[in-house]
Amino acid sequence: PLLRSMDVVSDAALRILRLFGNTTTKRVVATVGAEQEYFLVNKATYDKRKDLIFTGRTLFGAPAPKGQELDDHYFGSIKDRVANYMKDLDEHMWKLGITSKTKHNEVAPAQHENAPIFAPANLATDQNQLTMELMKKIALEHDLVCLLHEKPFAGINGSGKHDNWSLSTDDGQNLLDPGKSPMENAQFLTFLVAIIKAVDEYSDLLRLSVASAGNDHRLGANEAPPAIISIFLGEELENVIEALEEGREYTSGHSMFNVGVSSLPNFPKDTTDRNRTSPFAFTGNKFEFRSAGSSLNIAGPNTVLNTIVANSLTEFADELEKADDFNAALHDLLVKNIKAHKRIIFNGNGYGAEWLVEAEKRGLPNLKTTVDAIPALTAEKNVKVFTKFGVYSEVELHARQEINYENYSKIINIEALTMLDMARKDILPAMSSYSAELASDAAAKTALLGDADCSYEKESVKSLCALIGATHRGVKKLEDDLLAAKSVTAPEALADVYKSTILDDMRALRISVDEMETLASAKAWPYPCYGDLLFGVR
Repeated sequence: PLLRSMDVVSDAALRILRLFGNTTTKRVVATVGAEQEYFLVNKATYDKRKDLIFTGRTLFGAPAPKGQELDDHYFGSIKDRVANYMKDLDEHMWKLGITSKTKHNEVAPAQHENAPIFAPANLATDQNQLTMELMKKIALEHDLVCLLHEKPFAGINGSGKHDNWSLSTDDGQNLLDPGKSPMENAQFLTFLVAIIKAVDEYSDLLRLSVASAGNDHRLGANEAPPAIISIFLGEELENVIEALEEGREYTSGHSMFNVGVSSLPNFPKDTTDRNRTSPFAFTGNKFEFRSAGSSLNIAGPNTVLNTIVANSLTEFADELEKADDFNAALHDLLVKNIKAHKRIIFNGNGYGAEWLVEAEKRGLPNLKTTVDAIPALTAEKNVKVFTKFGVYSEVELHARQEINYENYSKIINIEALTMLDMARKDILPAMSSYSAELASDAAAKTALLGDADCSYEKESVKSLCALIGATHRGVKKLEDDLLAAKSVTAPEALADVYKSTILDDMRALRISVDEMETLASAKAWPYPCYGDLLFGVR
């Protein structure tokens, strides 16, 4: 499907280029640069966490006293041990022809990133799959474990895989490069408006292309974009679009930073992306699809992007090829589509509650979970666009839909069973013994001293007993609901049970367990804590 989609977007783009007088380009290539975020933890610590071993994320865990609030990991130097890992990883990647270039700390403690030079979408996809395999394998050689789950730790940044997508000709022209004067670059504007149209018409497909049980935990906070798909253009490009729509001339107004120091020159403000909450942002000469999760195979989102943009370009070409006056027809086409699809453009804060209200007013879909997004695969308009270009058949789409439902349910089921195992076998016995020990200490002190102040022991035992009871009840409810789920046979209905019932049970169970962790001694708690996991690599 990815290769098919690359062919159709090339064919459609060539039709547009021919209209602009380009007779030399023979192929247009969808190019991708996949930034890869990940966590590194000590293997010895990882081996003591059943949840990380079975699911890739921590199902329990109280916050560490320090998180990412100081940004000192992000802006700090790379630790020697991590730098050695990165160097080793680079050498292995280069041997395989993977052009790894960028590596740095990311915002969360223990979080890092690498990124390659752009490549054709199919090659970038293969290389990213190899990269993830190498990252895990080489980490073990350094007594580390590489975590690629989208949200391995609650309360801090999750890991994404920003999919930087563009279109380039075989003779070296980036079709998303605005040049020095975007308003005068009609070819660039044609491709830009085609992409705006595509994203607006098929935002549900783009949301689906990054949907997974893991990514549901990540989207919407901590530098991850919201589930609502929108486009960030930046101030200057948005002004260009508005001027074109309103039929007025636009003069670039590059403002300057006044440094305020005589020994340093003033410099122009960068007009490209600075919005970390945008799902789909224009970043100079490409679009950065930030919604993709760190473990995702990027073939999916790039297949969707190529197909829907090919559809827009094809519709543009169909109309423009029949025009007697190309320039007039192009102007009218661009203005018409800007007016029809400008609702998808949003430069504001994607985390704000007001955006939810505004997006609803605009009619933009808010597919909050994977289960909400999966039906998009077989929506009539989406089946039509995939079958029109031969990228997927309708049978394939229905098969993928069923597999997505089944995969989602299996992942949540494994996580729920792991929580039960941890709570039943380790946490409840450990806390029962610990509370009994505190009670015994209080009784012994009272027997010996009579008037001994045992408020710490008594209050701790009281709190722990209440939490042990809440945890036991939470375990029982989760067990009962999992048993009931076995009677649901339809894939869609079962996935909905896991989304609406099992996940709620898991959240409730985690609350009581995480609070117990804050009351237990380090010696009594059966698992390494967040502090050990996030700050243990030195």
